[in-house]
Amino acid sequence: MSEAKTTQSVQSGEARSSAIMAAGTLVSRFLGFAKTWMLGAALGLGSTVNDTFINANNLPNLIFLLVAGGVFNAVLVPQIIKASKAPDRGADYISRLLTLAVLVLLALTALVTLAAPLVIDLTTQGYSEQQKALAVTFAFWCLPQIFFYGLYAMLTQVLNAHGAFGPAMWAPILNNLVAIAGLGMFIWILGANITNPHTVDNWGPTQTFLIAGFSTFGVIAQTAILLVPVFRLRLGLRPRFGWRGVGLGQAAKLSVWTLATAAVGQLAFLYVMRIATIPGAERLRLDNAGDTAAAAVLPGNAVLEVASQLYLLPHSIIALSLATVLFNRMTRASQDGNKGELRDALSHGLRTMAVATVFGALALFALAGPLGMFFSGGNPQDGVMLAQTLTILALSTPFLSANFMMSRVFYANEDARTPLYVQLWLAVIYVVGAFFIQFLPVGQIIYAIAILYTLGNILSVVISVMFLRRLLGHLDGPRIANSYIRMGYAGLGSALAGAGALWLLGSYRADGFAWSSRPAALVTVVVVGPVMLLAYLVLLRVFHVTELRDLLRPLMGRLGRGAPAPVGAAAETTTAARATVSDDTGLIPRISGEFDAASFRAGPAVEPRRAAPVAGPEAPKTYLPEEEMPSTARAGKFRPQVPLPGRRTYQGDAGQNPYFPSRGNRRK
Repeated sequence: MSEAKTTQSVQSGEARSSAIMAAGTLVSRFLGFAKTWMLGAALGLGSTVNDTFINANNLPNLIFLLVAGGVFNAVLVPQIIKASKAPDRGADYISRLLTLAVLVLLALTALVTLAAPLVIDLTTQGYSEQQKALAVTFAFWCLPQIFFYGLYAMLTQVLNAHGAFGPAMWAPILNNLVAIAGLGMFIWILGANITNPHTVDNWGPTQTFLIAGFSTFGVIAQTAILLVPVFRLRLGLRPRFGWRGVGLGQAAKLSVWTLATAAVGQLAFLYVMRIATIPGAERLRLDNAGDTAAAAVLPGNAVLEVASQLYLLPHSIIALSLATVLFNRMTRASQDGNKGELRDALSHGLRTMAVATVFGALALFALAGPLGMFFSGGNPQDGVMLAQTLTILALSTPFLSANFMMSRVFYANEDARTPLYVQLWLAVIYVVGAFFIQFLPVGQIIYAIAILYTLGNILSVVISVMFLRRLLGHLDGPRIANSYIRMGYAGLGSALAGAGALWLLGSYRADGFAWSSRPAALVTVVVVGPVMLLAYLVLLRVFHVTELRDLLRPLMGRLGRGAPAPVGAAAETTTAARATVSDDTGLIPRISGEFDAASFRAGPAVEPRRAAPVAGPEAPKTYLPEEEMPSTARAGKFRPQVPLPGRRTYQGDAGQNPYFPSRGNRRK
């Protein structure tokens, strides 16, 4: 077979794999929104029970990311990827890492679960004894998810390191299906909230089992399903003890900035979420006092949660994928010391990404009413509160994605310290802002938190620009601004077209079609959305926004319509130069506490493994590939030159590490 045919076959396989992964992500997102819709139907979007459950169910993810998430992404992920290149495919080394991770996760999960009452006290404010008891019950069911989130992250990286990316893309689908099944049984057996209100007073063990129990069963199923493809790798993984010489301590020292960045972000996020629990507690007091009218207009953290999921949709679908594509180009430019190419890659990413995020922001803003009604659980007042929260968040979507793209430059330059500085500024803004927000009228707290995050997204771009100018000199500002202005004109025209269509459908009247029922709201979105998209595409051509072609080429490639086209001036290689960073920057990119499995899916691409190790006296004598190469990133005022994370302690033959007890070593 000729080299050209081989290359074409590889590209075709990559295109098919990309299509499978993209399809899995889209199906998972769709089912995630279906689960959110059913939770609103089962408990009511503006109910105290829903607020209490949302807070308890978000805790496992937040605690895992706070305590262990940074370690998993910054320390264990590079180790697993490097170990997979060894002659034994990393079986011995990965077995030891998995054994250690399982033991640590079990201890952490047991400790946090037993301390559930204390955890609830620390993460909520103003709860009555009755609501606190319900929150602790939910926490006992949900906190064991910490162990399975950690195990899921480990198994995902084992699969990724061996070229199996698809299973982790589809596993969350099973999670959503299990949770949807529990919610379906809840509605079937106990009735929807709109017809049979579920309150703290009439809540019982059966309701807890169907809501919190099935939520945890879904996470267990998501993790368990990954065991099948892991076993198919035939690595011979088994419990192995003895971790001296593994090198995690050195890797952790070199990753201290990444770990600190993740910790600072999660602590700030937890504090803001603590303030967000105040309205739910006040709503329960008003209900007990008989003032149901006042209680009905108090948005709680469930409203903020759903608005967050909607607002993050353009970012999670477009910006994350594009940043992954461009990261290799940024890394090569940084290693070559080519600031011009690095600047061009950033400029290209910001402009291309904005084609989708600008439209997404304006579409969410225009369709906030119908979307609010659709996810309201059937209560128009809850839909109004959701719509108001979404309109505040929506317009900051381009800033959120722009800051994420900018952070890629720092990590491509092997600079984990500057993102920590950015994170510290944001954390101070969020914590100080949340502290003052708690003294506002209770009905304004959720809206004020949404405003705080919108301001934070805008300020994060300003802060990142300050640091990037020190690194790159300038950021191609006039070209970026020109593109954004033309996209803004196209987006404004699209929003006006959408507003006209919404007016015809009566969306601006309380008794209009869109507010008559949830199916009517869905019909409104399905009708108006394409009208806005068509107007936007036409206006992009009118205003000569060429970045649209740059956006569609890689997307068509990822969906399997031909080989992926080059992005920017140079084609992207499929092999990342270094496995030093994670896709999760820790820069508080999300408001929702929902576990985002994408943070642990997309590890750096690895070089193809040789079919067999080189034999003979000249064969390399390395347990892992050489890892102590000096960093090619140049030092700066705020960033000294540091070596890459790696193992120093043992570089001998696989299975012969004297620190690892084995049968071969004992016989010697």
